Amino acid sequence: MDPQTPDMEIGIPVIFYCNHAYWWDGFWSQLCTERFFRQNLHIIIEYPQLNQHRFFTRIGAFSIDRSNARSALQTLDYAAELLLQPSDRQNALWIFPQGRIVHIDERPLFFYKGTAGIVSRVLQANSPLYLVSVVSRIEYLEEQKPELFLSFRAPLLMHPGQSHSSGELTSMMQEETEHHLESLKASVMAGSLENAAILVHGTESINKRVRRYRDMLGIG
Repeated sequence: MDPQTPDMEIGIPVIFYCNHAYWWDGFWSQLCTERFFRQNLHIIIEYPQLNQHRFFTRIGAFSIDRSNARSALQTLDYAAELLLQPSDRQNALWIFPQGRIVHIDERPLFFYKGTAGIVSRVLQANSPLYLVSVVSRIEYLEEQKPELFLSFRAPLLMHPGQSHSSGELTSMMQEETEHHLESLKASVMAGSLENAAILVHGTESINKRVRRYRDMLGIG
């Protein structure tokens, strides 16, 4: 995580825009919020997925129905209203602009323009806004169980009056996410993880247990 990211001004809302390669993405947002930030957590999830898994609403999720244009626009208005609510905590929205789960290495990325629409609404309300790129990758390295890697880039502060069309802003976020994903992949492949912090430990894998028992017995 870039050191500027947890030091964002609480009075300025933030949108975390993320790649969407795994079913678990919404839970990681809650985990990171509890560990690193003082925020009101909100997550936009596709209507069919939220309709099947209502428990996501317990971590601040609400839905967007892209099949209904009027409903989708109302969701963008609602998201902007949540970001603009007065609060002693930072208002944060996690969004997955790909709109569906896509293989981690699929290129080029495709982002829907809804995120840019929310940004535009917040700026038009005369409020600044942070944009933060967040990417995730799951890899099997030297263990039986996989490891999850998360990476946060430095926040980009948007100011009222900045003119970006929804297409330009969407393209910028797509390119940033592509570069960010490639950077994380290169770090994992090279084993360059010295700046990474362990957020949570899973249960011990079989190979670690075998290694520990062999050490206890003095075998090998």
